[in-house]
Amino acid sequence: MDKFVINGGSRLKGGVRINGSKNAALPIMAAALMAEGAVAIQDVPDLADIKHLSDLLGELGMDATRSDGRLDLKVRDESNSHARYDLVRKMRASICVLGPLLARRGKARVAMPGGCAIGSRPVDLHIRGLKALGAHIELDSGDIVATAKRLKGAEIFLGGPFGSTVLGTANVMMAACLAEGKTVIESAACEPELTDLAEFLNEMGAKITGAGTPRVAIEGVKKLAGRPHRLIPDRIEAGTFIMAGAITNGEITIANVRLDHLMAVADKLREVGVMVEPAGQGVVVSCARRLEPTDVTTQPYPGFPTDLQAQLMAILCLADGNSIVTDKIFPDRFMHVAELLRMGATIHKEGATAIITGIRRLIGAPVMASDLRASAALVLAGLVAKGTTTVARVYHIDRGYDRIEQRLAALGADIKRVNDSDAAKAASE
Repeated sequence: MDKFVINGGSRLKGGVRINGSKNAALPIMAAALMAEGAVAIQDVPDLADIKHLSDLLGELGMDATRSDGRLDLKVRDESNSHARYDLVRKMRASICVLGPLLARRGKARVAMPGGCAIGSRPVDLHIRGLKALGAHIELDSGDIVATAKRLKGAEIFLGGPFGSTVLGTANVMMAACLAEGKTVIESAACEPELTDLAEFLNEMGAKITGAGTPRVAIEGVKKLAGRPHRLIPDRIEAGTFIMAGAITNGEITIANVRLDHLMAVADKLREVGVMVEPAGQGVVVSCARRLEPTDVTTQPYPGFPTDLQAQLMAILCLADGNSIVTDKIFPDRFMHVAELLRMGATIHKEGATAIITGIRRLIGAPVMASDLRASAALVLAGLVAKGTTTVARVYHIDRGYDRIEQRLAALGADIKRVNDSDAAKAASE
């Protein structure tokens, strides 16, 4: 199993380019199940999540070929509509094949994502929306089984206890493209990744208006034709590199950034003392030596994203005062707190809120990644910590960041990837 070994203290300098959005790529790949003809997606990052979904689409009868950041997709066989648990359990976003399979093939059998249950978890909103379109849905042996001769347009409310659902909106929007009549989704998620999905579907012949707003309207069409599409930049990867520059008091230029997708992030970072200035199709990042504390609450887009909460917390560990971080999207998303405490941070967690008292210096330590964004936070902390930090279970970070250790090293970070067996061998020599 791989791990990162980081010797902290290096200021990041230079330039880096942001890849296409992972969270846009996944539903767009699933939408290709509905296309007649080939789909070519450009600027696709080389990530574990992309490979996992490609493997699942392969079982569902789709050819997927990668070459130089381009992913070519084409359906060759529509006989199998079963997304098995062995593949779905690897990635929650696999649920986004449910709507396209149902709309195109009239049936879908998709394993429930691991650890989830019908009820208050967001997957119930997917089911509610598809039922409103006329699907018959039941549970069988841990699978969602959905059937429909022809879906019919409807007015659907997709609000949930923690706000709108991104993948639920994607599933219903995709299914509605091939439904008979008009569908209106109220309380739709507004994330840029959904706007990108809608633009792709419209390029294929769909009729979607209002994407990026809480009210999305879809006029059903009879078929969709495969088309090429370039992904939007990954705003979470961009935010992570911005914060990497900030926490090391560095100065870096980041290309291929949509700053309009990061307004809440840029505003909060400027409040802390991080300069984020537009530069062509990207941004220049620099940082004051004294960081100010702040209060932040994660919210659905265009609010501060939950996917950057952990990374911001790493920065606030070094702010001059007390900061408060509240996560209203995923109230239990604080697995990184215990690992930051191992590095000397002062954090008190109470429910969905963490209170961070800034300290002068983090100390390198062995830490363990628990999820994708927590992994990124621990890497950021390691970049600035005194001494050596070892981050275990970096397969989590490989899900969402393409060769992050190489790209950080190119900016001047002292970071390398090692395998457990290699490290043990080196220690014995």
